[in-house]
Amino acid sequence: MSDFADLVRRALRDKCYSMKAAARAVNYDVSYLSRVLNGKQKPSANLARALDALIGAQGALAATVLDDDDESRVAKSAGRPSRLDAGTVDALAGVLAAYRRLDDAVDPDMVIPATMEQMRKVTRILEGARGPHRDSLAEVASEWVQFAGWMLAQVRKDDEAVRLLNDALELADEIGNGTLAAQALNFKGYLSRQQGRPQGIARWFAAAANTPGAHPAQRIGDYLQAAAGLAELGERDTALRTVEDAERLMDQAAALPPPATAYWLTPAFNRLNMGLCTLALGRYSEAVDHLRTGLAELPEELRDAPWSWEHKDALQRAIEAA
Repeated sequence: MSDFADLVRRALRDKCYSMKAAARAVNYDVSYLSRVLNGKQKPSANLARALDALIGAQGALAATVLDDDDESRVAKSAGRPSRLDAGTVDALAGVLAAYRRLDDAVDPDMVIPATMEQMRKVTRILEGARGPHRDSLAEVASEWVQFAGWMLAQVRKDDEAVRLLNDALELADEIGNGTLAAQALNFKGYLSRQQGRPQGIARWFAAAANTPGAHPAQRIGDYLQAAAGLAELGERDTALRTVEDAERLMDQAAALPPPATAYWLTPAFNRLNMGLCTLALGRYSEAVDHLRTGLAELPEELRDAPWSWEHKDALQRAIEAA
């Protein structure tokens, strides 16, 4: 309840809603809304959906609220982690999926405090977990930790982001999950790009692309982003060979759905990566085409995601240089 309340309070402040104005907008009693937003009462499903619509979270905010059965199950596992069950793992994975969708809809600062608290809860359960469901929980925990690192990277809390991404990588390696390991390395490459460090861009994206078990769609995006780093370093021939490595994987990736832990890795998203690559290579007209098309082909719910701002800025730079 407290995490949901924190998310909503921050979102309402961001949207300039007072408690009374929000209560009027969703047609609920202000005293009831106050109890919910102070963490004293669980929101009804209807209130959660109404607040979600008010904030414009596209269903993700409402999905962070567990039903009574799942809430009870998770509470029992938190109290006795050694008796972890599959239902708890599924419930925690579902909440994580909602947080990821929430990141597509709202400003990162709104989500970070609740994300960090959820991550701590999951990793505490993992510390005491035993039995056949521990590895499944470790996958969820690795994804929670890397998601927290990604969120911090977006707001440039670099040192803490790197620490969490390293922790996520260790968890992924512990259970042999190449998809999660590659994604943690990818986020380190993203952070290097925000820092303006082409060596880090080339290093971490290349490491992600060559991680055993990485999904072909991951590897395409990672090769393209590594090529952008190499181009910035002046290693044009190596960058072009790396682009060819990406292109050889495109038919294979098209035949497979993107991994559940990286649902955004569609052909449209990798056109954005090709746009960043061709921009770094100085092929400005190509960059304009890839970036413009990639942005236009994103699902509607992703077109205004905060992470897309980087690609919109890149498109403007490509247009000006073309």
